[in-house]
Amino acid sequence: MNRIREIRESAGISQADLRRQLNWGQARLANYELGIRKPGLDEARALVGALQALGADCSLDTAFPQEPAHKPAA
Repeated sequence: MNRIREIRESAGISQADLRRQLNWGQARLANYELGIRKPGLDEARALVGALQALGADCSLDTAFPQEPAHKPAA
């Protein structure tokens, strides 16, 4: 799970502005935002850097929080 869309929207950044900053296609960004595709570390860093450049206050940890570990059934 990621918080890219939430961070982008709360900072007032359009998807078009973010994809232009990244020089990515709309479908690629939408797939990451919707969780259809998971970005690798380089893409995640690029996303966070672009969000920061556009004025969002975020970090790699806030944009891509760790999912809680699942406990085995007893």
